[in-house]
Amino acid sequence: MLATTYIPSPHFLSAGDTSWQLTAATLVGLMSLPGIAVLYGGIVKKKWAVNTMVMAFAAFSLVLVVWVLWAYKMGFGSSWLHLGSSARGTVLGKPGTVLGAGAELGRASIPQSGNLAGPGLQLSSSALVYFQFVFAAITPLLFLGSVLGRMSLKAWLIFVPLWTTCAYTVNAMLLWGGGFWAQRGALDYSGGYVIHLAAGTTGFVAAAIIGPRLKSDRDSFTPNNLLLVAAGAGILWLGWNGFNGGDPYFANGDAAAAVLNTNLATAGALLTWFVMDIVGGPKKANFLGSVNGMIVGLVAITPAAGFVDGYGALVIGVLSSGIVWFSWNKMAGRGIFARVDDALGVVHTHGVAGLCGGMLVGFFADPKMAEYYAVGPHGKLTPVSSAGLFYGHPGQVLIQAGAALTIIAWDGLVTVVLLKFIEKALRVPLRLTDRELEIGDAAIHLEEVLGPEDVLGLGAMAGLDNGPRERDRRELVGEGSPT
Repeated sequence: MLATTYIPSPHFLSAGDTSWQLTAATLVGLMSLPGIAVLYGGIVKKKWAVNTMVMAFAAFSLVLVVWVLWAYKMGFGSSWLHLGSSARGTVLGKPGTVLGAGAELGRASIPQSGNLAGPGLQLSSSALVYFQFVFAAITPLLFLGSVLGRMSLKAWLIFVPLWTTCAYTVNAMLLWGGGFWAQRGALDYSGGYVIHLAAGTTGFVAAAIIGPRLKSDRDSFTPNNLLLVAAGAGILWLGWNGFNGGDPYFANGDAAAAVLNTNLATAGALLTWFVMDIVGGPKKANFLGSVNGMIVGLVAITPAAGFVDGYGALVIGVLSSGIVWFSWNKMAGRGIFARVDDALGVVHTHGVAGLCGGMLVGFFADPKMAEYYAVGPHGKLTPVSSAGLFYGHPGQVLIQAGAALTIIAWDGLVTVVLLKFIEKALRVPLRLTDRELEIGDAAIHLEEVLGPEDVLGLGAMAGLDNGPRERDRRELVGEGSPT
């Protein structure tokens, strides 16, 4: 009797690529939970910390369900809607599930795009689906920062799956899934446009429609816990190694270069923000400023991480930080920026930063930075890469501008239509009630984050002291009139 030989997987699958892809996806997932939840939860006033975390966890879960049931195929599937008569004008893929055994275990593929038509992926489809999911999931969590402190949870639970379906899938197809702008050579390595410019646009438009926070919250929005901010920011920074390092879809040199470039740009951006604060701002370097600089660097290098060399990465970090510092400190109080209450400044740190990075890659993309290689006669390797204006391809800047304008226009329009649909057609209020706005978490969730000043309250809740704190708590959550 012949012995049976077993192998762990089909021959197309690379254990190294798959391991890195799943690790990178997990790092990106950690950026959302707990990263964004902890970061935002620490930045907001204490009365909004629970609401912030609830909305973050809910959005992450909603996007996953939508993603596997229909949205993944809309962003990365076969052409369904397109401009003109050719698939080269694709703007949306055909909806479909990715839950069957064949879909999960089969070979992953992404339609070939203009300048980066490369080798077949050495991953199972499930690895790619999950990797792309965590990108889709973090986007609503980012623009959550624009509408904190007034958007109702019910409206949020409806808006997130609708926006993922109508806006994010189009963004992904246009730039990553072989759609219109991908076919024309637009560069967005890991989401400067698809995620960050989209989040900045959507958050700003949503904040304008929903209206501002209470005046008391706008006048004083002191972070409730800077240590939590530091923990969330640190998770975000290191999680970005997976965000940018996973996007070649191979465990190769370009993945490693993208990780190094990400950290280099971020360090440069953080230090630039420090200097700008000291020279032109409050004359003091503060921690929240450094977090802003860090985020700007991470966002700006995202569309460029594997397309530029280390010099380009450092310049992108420094330039973007300077531009966004000016936007944040000099423009936020003027014109439309003054009239729209973008709670955490997402339009600056993600919208403007993503636009800066996306445009700058049009200048600094280096053709020697190979995403992978084409094997020619006699085994000669030719890098598959992109070139920007400084390397002989001036048209790349115009392509980047066109893609950016498309994302801004489409996401802004979709946000307006969806929010008006929720409010007018579904009759779901976009804002919390006045009572909920005044009280915060205790009224909305019957939960509060406790701080040192709540020690007496804990004692009262345990029956040790029927003092003012306990009476206040009972009144807030409706457990009876104070005695």
